[in-house]
Amino acid sequence: MKIAIFSDVQGNLPAMEEAVSRIGAWDPDMVIMDGDLVNRGPSSLACLERFDDLRRTHGWLPVKGNHEAWILRCAREAPRDALDEALRRFADWTYQQVRPRLDALQDWPDHLCFNGGDDSSWVHVTHGTMASNRQGITTSVSDDDVRAAMPEDVSLFVTAHTHRPLLRFVDGTPVLNVGSVGSPFDGDPRGSYALLELRASGWHWDIIRFDYDRAQAERDFHDHGFIEGGGPLARILFEEWRRAHLLMPTWRRDFEPAVLAGERPLQPAVDAFLASID
Repeated sequence: MKIAIFSDVQGNLPAMEEAVSRIGAWDPDMVIMDGDLVNRGPSSLACLERFDDLRRTHGWLPVKGNHEAWILRCAREAPRDALDEALRRFADWTYQQVRPRLDALQDWPDHLCFNGGDDSSWVHVTHGTMASNRQGITTSVSDDDVRAAMPEDVSLFVTAHTHRPLLRFVDGTPVLNVGSVGSPFDGDPRGSYALLELRASGWHWDIIRFDYDRAQAERDFHDHGFIEGGGPLARILFEEWRRAHLLMPTWRRDFEPAVLAGERPLQPAVDAFLASID
């Protein structure tokens, strides 16, 4: 049995197309998209339509990530005020982009489970953890916290969300993070996905890193209107993609509190933040 699992495309069509091509050439028995196909990038509609076609024609399976949940929330709830509108403008921009195909985002499950033919080979796949699709597993999370947020009696727990590939063991159970196709945060700009294979000795896996046309991806950020239309925070998201490094926690810690308190306008605060990281 051969299983491919990928995640966190984040609206990056050139990265997705390269991953789809490589996964198809491997000829897996099952393919799972483990959440965050859309948002944070310029081509969410194209990525959604590409995946929906693969779902209908090849049986590829979705798992809902926090960004799918966010876009569906944008469809239900208007911004609370002008500041909220500005802070979430990139998500509302994505919502408007995917709105004609919002049906393709509906009813995605939070978790998928499968086995290789017996109860000793169960695999559990979710975007985050059992607790939340916004809870990521990194090297800094304690074993106790991971144990409390993962299922029992599985042979492999597969997660994503952090945009960093990872393998660790908790009580002998492997925990595999497949990383990000479209926007890694480990300093390596190459995309990643996981290939699983069931052998006589159990599940084996590889994390695949791959190059794609980043020049085209960068043009898409500008040409499709994400940076201009996505509001001030879209510039930070672009820098995260460009540097393959997580920046939003620093923004939220050092700059956003003053914006939320009304002490500093959003646009100048983003300008100052970006200047501080140059």
